[in-house]
Amino acid sequence: MRMNKPITAAAIGALAMLILPGGGIAASAGPGPHVALVGRAVLPVETYAPGPVSGQFQTGVFNGITFPLPSQPVQGFSSIIDGRQPGEYLAMPDNGYGGKATSTDFLIRAYYIRPDFKTATGGTGSVEVGDYISFRDPNGLIGFTIVQDGTADRLLTGGDIDPESLQRAHNGDLWVGDEFGPWILHFSADGVLLDPPFQIPNLSSPNGGVLRSPNNPGLDGASPSQPNSRGFESMAISPDGNYLYAALEGANVADPDQSRRYIYEFSITDESLTGRTWQYRADQPAYMLADMAALDTHRLVIIERDGGLGVNALFREVNLVDLRDVGADGFLTVDRVVDLTAIPDPDLISLPAIHPGDVGLGDPFRVTCESVEAIHPIDGTRLLIGCDNNFPNKGRNPGLADDNEFIVVKVSGLKS
Repeated sequence: MRMNKPITAAAIGALAMLILPGGGIAASAGPGPHVALVGRAVLPVETYAPGPVSGQFQTGVFNGITFPLPSQPVQGFSSIIDGRQPGEYLAMPDNGYGGKATSTDFLIRAYYIRPDFKTATGGTGSVEVGDYISFRDPNGLIGFTIVQDGTADRLLTGGDIDPESLQRAHNGDLWVGDEFGPWILHFSADGVLLDPPFQIPNLSSPNGGVLRSPNNPGLDGASPSQPNSRGFESMAISPDGNYLYAALEGANVADPDQSRRYIYEFSITDESLTGRTWQYRADQPAYMLADMAALDTHRLVIIERDGGLGVNALFREVNLVDLRDVGADGFLTVDRVVDLTAIPDPDLISLPAIHPGDVGLGDPFRVTCESVEAIHPIDGTRLLIGCDNNFPNKGRNPGLADDNEFIVVKVSGLKS
């Protein structure tokens, strides 16, 4: 187990905590909580956008949702970045329905959304969905046959890629971390693939080679070197826009240390990996790195989570690392910033419940979705965190499919 510096609920109640510029956490006397829920918005699970029928490959009723679906569901957000103006965000779902075979009619998009966060002073708690970006490969760069191969637009689907992390470069281009490769993908601002997928070296193999998941179309019967759904769930961009930091959600298959998670540095300017890597030690081998964002040139906030849902979601943290702070064991020093299973909600903005039987609301507030997979710094004190509801998984309510939840957590001292 890694060594970290947890902020317990008792400590939160007794002390205000200060995150030091170097990444360490020190206690200081002072009024008010260190961490607090200050905003929440919910997008109903059955929110649909224009498009063809979807979900045709898992017919039936699941947690109250009847398949196939009338069009494209707006769901499963795995990444959130700034939109085109203040208050708007660009939120990207992943590949759809949890598997390659079941997601071939799910179109890969990113939606512009505008949450009206419920706060202590007002707000409806609703989310407005606007237009969207369609990811596509009209120039045939992806290097393998896609679901819509014979069409003019060559729209990408959940049968082609599994996009999990999204960042925007200073020139407007979009960079995506994928799990089917795993790859880093480069798109134009309006979603056109600009390069073949960037492949990733296998750091656990003495013979070199690249990482390939069971869903990689180039596997050709060989054994995968990266487990299914353990690719680039997390990816941050440096404030100067020059570098991406892409973290694997899980360990390499052959790694003797299954708690190790590699972080790769990618140069946007050179369009290549720099060769610099870091090692992050997960608290348990089964825990996942779910998303990551840069606070400044050196410091990153990272979501680490278990695979639980509802009241069984027992471990999900927002942690802080400083890329300059590597221990004698070669791993980054990890400091806990937020315990997402017990976020103070002193103003009770998470209440009342939307559905009878909802769990994890009130003070403290619990993130109950299985996959809390999006984090975005709003400013020096607030983090926006979003759930991939794994449509139609349940978590918030034992009998209903999860809505899409977005929360704003205030964390004193994030800004260095």
